[in-house]
Amino acid sequence: MFCPKCGSLLRPKKEKGKKVLYCTCGYTKKDAEVTEIKETMEETVKEIEVVSEEDQTLPETEAECPKCKHPKAFYWLQQTRAGDEPETRFLRCQACKHTWREYK
Repeated sequence: MFCPKCGSLLRPKKEKGKKVLYCTCGYTKKDAEVTEIKETMEETVKEIEVVSEEDQTLPETEAECPKCKHPKAFYWLQQTRAGDEPETRFLRCQACKHTWREYK
């Protein structure tokens, strides 16, 4: 309900045991039924598809694994520092799955 004078939202209060709606401009509506406002929220469950790392198609490069010395690795780039800094290159050995990073 809105005030007919100024258009503001009318607020409920009890005055002499009766419920009235009032406005900050001074308008009062007596004998008003106070309506309860309720908000209901529905919980939605999102299904997330989990893709294992073996299923991902990552590009390959020639890089020696520091752990097993295998000559090939998968790689991806990720921004780990500020936007004006270069990306960090992560490498994962094809043989032993050891992961390491390469800074540029």
